[in-house]
Amino acid sequence: MSLSFSKVFHVGDPVVYPSHGVGKIMAEETQTIAGTEMKMYVISFAKDKMILRVPQSRAIKTGLRHVRSTTEFQVVLDILSSKPRGIKGMWSKRAQEYENKINSGDVQLIAEVLRDLYKSVGVADRSYSETVIYESALDRLSQEYGVTMGLTKEEAREQILTTLDTAASEL
Repeated sequence: MSLSFSKVFHVGDPVVYPSHGVGKIMAEETQTIAGTEMKMYVISFAKDKMILRVPQSRAIKTGLRHVRSTTEFQVVLDILSSKPRGIKGMWSKRAQEYENKINSGDVQLIAEVLRDLYKSVGVADRSYSETVIYESALDRLSQEYGVTMGLTKEEAREQILTTLDTAASEL
């Protein structure tokens, strides 16, 4: 990968790593690995109390990206307001599909998961795994939406839930 990618991100930037969600670049450092010096981004994920080091030369390949813009989040809100997808098939296959969408880090796919699972919120026979997947999607989307809109995660969560409530009442 060319060096042009080495400065795509800067210290202090909020970023999204697909399988971990929103983090912040805390530093850039050089490490020697197998005799080769590598420049690394040091990313902190406060929620998980985790530090991740990503080689700058592989940052884009790993899926590291900037948080989405307010314009891009308008598409997400449109998805949340749209009609849920019809659910068919075995739960285990759908659960795996939902997990893959969440771990992709793509906010539009995460919004689809949230929209599709929202209708069963509060339903007594909802499975534990469905609740866990729903909460995971809501948490990921709330993190990034909050950073983008300058809100706390709780405020972002409330706005997302309000959008889902409004859409559900109109369907």
